Amino acid sequence: MGQNSSQGARMTSSVRVIVVGAGCRGEIYSQFASIHPERVQVVGVADPRKFARTKLQQKHKILDENIFEDWHNIVEREKFADAVLICTPDRLHKEPAVAFAKKGYHILLEKPMATTAEDCTAIVEACTQSGVILSVGHVLRYDPVTHKITELIDAGVVGDVMHIQHLEPVGFYHFAHSFVRGSWRNEAESSFALLAKSCHDIDLIHHWAGPRRCVKVSSFGSVSHFGKENKPTGAGNRCLDCSIEGDCPYSASKIYLNRVKQGHTGWPVSVICPSSLPDIESVTEALRTGPYGRCVYECDNDVCSNQGELSCDGHEVHVFDFLTQRSTKHKAHNDAPRNFGMSGHGGADYHLMAAFISAVANNDPSHIRSGPEETLLSHLLVFEAERSRLESRVVYCGDAGRR
Repeated sequence: MGQNSSQGARMTSSVRVIVVGAGCRGEIYSQFASIHPERVQVVGVADPRKFARTKLQQKHKILDENIFEDWHNIVEREKFADAVLICTPDRLHKEPAVAFAKKGYHILLEKPMATTAEDCTAIVEACTQSGVILSVGHVLRYDPVTHKITELIDAGVVGDVMHIQHLEPVGFYHFAHSFVRGSWRNEAESSFALLAKSCHDIDLIHHWAGPRRCVKVSSFGSVSHFGKENKPTGAGNRCLDCSIEGDCPYSASKIYLNRVKQGHTGWPVSVICPSSLPDIESVTEALRTGPYGRCVYECDNDVCSNQGELSCDGHEVHVFDFLTQRSTKHKAHNDAPRNFGMSGHGGADYHLMAAFISAVANNDPSHIRSGPEETLLSHLLVFEAERSRLESRVVYCGDAGRR
């Protein structure tokens, strides 16, 4: 396996990056510059929201001339950075990715690559033709525990991989926040559930399967719970005005207000106040008037609510040997700073940025674990899986599956 991604290698100069989309992911990824200013500098930001771009400007001391409402204005200028971090909404990935690739910028693209197979292919083609590095934000590939599993599989510790059973437990409040009330609740406005959330998991299965390629895929799911027909008797349309809110696990008061009262203003609380820092007053107002205060049974959500779950302790890997009947414990080395990001994915956000910056600084794509071709293949599987769900049938991938 390659060297530890956080170590870098013979850094010759600081990598200059531009953040396009200064929301949650853009803010987290750019935090790498605060920890390692000798390795990376944030020199520009584009975001239509004044609060978001100003917050990032102040944090990284970005010049006024490099602050933009529209990323198109960056492309029109002479190239003034080495790389761009594209963290726009899912449906707004393809156009900037292609444009910045043609301009010669190396790209860290938040997952999913895009919301159609055609757009994903166009992004890969643009990056390949322009000779720029493309790293897609499949952070789980960079998670130390996940990487340890990969090392053990590659070392033959478990023998040939014959079957992978992988579950993704989104979590009840996370699902309500993101996929019922939030930005990924409606497919027409964002993307379908498999692409928005589970492209991580399909990518890992694809990765662990090694050189073997998928020949058949099926997916079955529906909006099974969060609908008007399941609304409890006596429930109101908004949690702040609901008489049975205290007995509801999806209560917006519990999910957001209680966290603020306990001093927690990171994700998911930070998401619901896009124009100000979250406090009791701003969060209360957001719940009273905004989408995150709605009853989960009265939203315009149409994404699947029974598509998948994942289980792992996130710290150690246990390998059970059938021959000796013994279990061996393996610990993953994780040297990521504890204070990186609002969530950090257990250090994976840090390692993703470390690998990307090393790749750009040394012009060495080998640091990237989620490069263009591999990511395109796993994304194409996601689109086929969604086609299977929509058409209620098993989809065969390529001629090999039709034998």
